[in-house]
Amino acid sequence: MKSPLLSLPGAVPAEGVDEGVAAHYGDLFREQRALADGTGFVDLSHRGVIAVTGDDRLSWLHLLLTQHVSDLPAGEATEALVLSANGHIEHALYLVDDGTTVWAHVEPGTQGALIAYLESMKFFYRVEVEDRTESHAVVYLPAGSIVAADGAVVRETPYGRDLFLPRERLEEFAAAAGPAAGLLAYEALRVERHRPRLGFETDHRTIPHELGWIGSAVHLQKGCYRGQETVARVQNLGKPPRRLVFLHLDGSEVHLPAPGTELRVAEAAGEPEGRKIGFITTSARHHELGPVALALVKRNVPVDAPLLAGDTAAAQEVVVAP
Repeated sequence: MKSPLLSLPGAVPAEGVDEGVAAHYGDLFREQRALADGTGFVDLSHRGVIAVTGDDRLSWLHLLLTQHVSDLPAGEATEALVLSANGHIEHALYLVDDGTTVWAHVEPGTQGALIAYLESMKFFYRVEVEDRTESHAVVYLPAGSIVAADGAVVRETPYGRDLFLPRERLEEFAAAAGPAAGLLAYEALRVERHRPRLGFETDHRTIPHELGWIGSAVHLQKGCYRGQETVARVQNLGKPPRRLVFLHLDGSEVHLPAPGTELRVAEAAGEPEGRKIGFITTSARHHELGPVALALVKRNVPVDAPLLAGDTAAAQEVVVAP
């Protein structure tokens, strides 16, 4: 859905999966600094919005998701995954219950497939699942923001507040909550916080352990759900084949290595140069750290090994322990 906030001064449209909202409004670093200081907002109105109502909504979702939500208190934010039977990540949900409804926002365009799965699992449970993407827009307020969230469902996290705002109020809200910051600023801060994103840090074979989603999105002491066998086996008997890392990139390079860029061990690591050991998942320009990235690498790559992302030198910072 194309956001009306693309009409704001300086708005440059985002591309790819984030099409429909602004990549930036003319000054990437100013926008990042504003968010880091607790001011401004980010238009996330292209994200899918799902609402689950009914007396059984929490107990039912508890059976399907990786997170413990059967006793989720009203107003408490959490996140959860839907896994395949083999334990691979299929969906990521960012949830809050307002006392009568569970609200979740998901990656753009994924809500249809997620709703189809949820509908197939309703059976005799007293629940209703609705796509609220056309009626509600997601807006992000950074931690420390004092902007009022009147009339919105609020999902409050250590990183800020996600608002489920009636879509017709989006322009009114923007006028009161500015300055606007774009997706590039939001993504740069996400990378700094080492937070994975579905479809960016994941591929068809990603399991939760590789990205550090154990605990934050996967509860290890809850009952059965699809894919739990893989989660338990890796947790108790082994290690994931890959691990998420944070990379500091050579700042002298003009271009950022694109997602999918191969990572190789540099010759200085004492191993043959050219061996592919992973790939870039997200890269960004940070207002303080310079060029940075998230990447997936083979678990056994030494944590101090210097790497090359294409032709760009990269130094690792551990996110998921080997």
